[in-house]
Order: sequence, then C-alpha cells, then structure tokens
Amino acid sequence: MDRNSPIGVFDSGIGGLTVAREIMRQMPRERIIYFGDTARLPYGSKSQDTVLRYSRQIIRFLMTKQVKAIVIACNTASAYALETVEKELDTPIIGVIRAGARTAVRATRNGKIGVIGTEGTISSGIYTDVMKNMCPDIEVTGKSCPLFVPLVEEGLLHDSVTDEIASRYLSELKGRFIDTLVLGCTHYPLIRSTLGRLMGEAVTLVNPAYETAIELKGLLEERGLTNEGAGSAGEKYQFYVSDLAEKFTAFATSILPDEVKETRKIAIEEY
Repeated sequence: MDRNSPIGVFDSGIGGLTVAREIMRQMPRERIIYFGDTARLPYGSKSQDTVLRYSRQIIRFLMTKQVKAIVIACNTASAYALETVEKELDTPIIGVIRAGARTAVRATRNGKIGVIGTEGTISSGIYTDVMKNMCPDIEVTGKSCPLFVPLVEEGLLHDSVTDEIASRYLSELKGRFIDTLVLGCTHYPLIRSTLGRLMGEAVTLVNPAYETAIELKGLLEERGLTNEGAGSAGEKYQFYVSDLAEKFTAFATSILPDEVKETRKIAIEEY
C-alpha cells in the first residue's frame, strides 16, 4: 500500500467535513478524498440494511481512488456498518464512535453522560454499550434529535428555530443532571455554540471529530502509512457528492474556506 495515497472520508452529507477538517489540522501532509451522500441523507432514519448497502457502495467508490485508509465520518453508518465492512476489507477503516465514547468516559466527573444523535445511532445503543464496556458504572442517557441534520444542511446554524428545537430536545438531558454531552452526529459540532449555551458551562461537550483524527493519525503511524510529501494543491483535497454539488460547495466553504475548490457529482448507485 502506498503511504502517499489519499485517505477516504465519507458521510451522509456535510457533517463529515468536521472530521475532515480535524484530519487536515492534525495531518496537514495527508491527501483526502471526501464523499457526501447528499442524495440520500439523512441516514439516521434509514434501516440498518439500507445504511450498510449505502456504505458498501461508497467504500467501493473510494477504493477506486486507491485510498490507504477509510474514515466513516458518520455516527449512524459507524453504528450500523463498521463492524460488518471492516471484516470485508484489507484497507484500515475506522468510525467516529469509539473515540468519542473514550473521551466522554475520561471527561465525566459525576458519571452521568448524555448522547445526542440520529434515531439510528441512539436506537442502536452503541454509545451506551461502548462506554459501559469501558466503565460499567457510567450512566448513559441517549436522546435522538432528528431535526438537527436537516437544520444544519439548510444552513440554519444560528436561527431561532434551531434554538427552539434544541431547547426542547435538551430539556430531558438537563433533567438527568449530566455533566458530559457527546455530540453523536458529525453535523452537530456546527451548532456547538447553541448546544453549549443551552446546556451551560458546567456541561462538557465532546466532539468525536478531533479524537477520531488523533486515532487515525496513530493508526497510520503504526502501519507506516503516513504521507511523506505534501502533494500539489490541486489534487490534495477532492470532494464528491451524490447530488447538489453547487449547494455542497457553497456550504463547505464556510467550514473549509480555502480547501473546497470543486465538488463533483457522481452516480453512487453504480458502485
């Protein structure tokens, strides 16, 4: 495997860009191929079989780009597909859940942790399982927040509608006296300021994106796959979507102002 090959990163839409951004910060020499499944989002309301099928198609596309590692930058796909697809691949592949769970267990002071995510992620119970394996005494409360993804995808990051919906979702968690909140969807860091304000300063917000980038860095170093060169600017970061390329580019530039030169639309169902 070529250590100078790119890293593949995928998500249901733009949320995974928060993970890509952290990879860029932690490993500035690495090349990235990003895919956002904008035609079929959100994943959180889909069945496990459907999310697994989508994930396999995207992985097949990324493999045509000779990626050296894959990051599932989507909590729902990490919950529903990672365990299966990692058995089918020789290429290293990681998700975003374990890194976030580990950080939350380390951060909590009173042992009460909240997790917000899509319906798929929360109903899977995967965060609870992973955290209780790390620390059996942890009390985990999950809350699905299905409207957050469409609100973020529509760009309503600082809007009264988002404030009102977030307040309703978070009220249950505030009643559980949690001191740590896992942002269990890669879209949610984009409304982090709203979530932090509503939860208050006493609650630590955990963004798995940073921890996932650190985990990936360690994995590449362990396998001798870190990039030795920087590559040219034009080929370093490539972005693909299944629909609405122009809309994706417009939003992505607000997250990665200088990195999204072009977004290409592909027919992902062909893979």
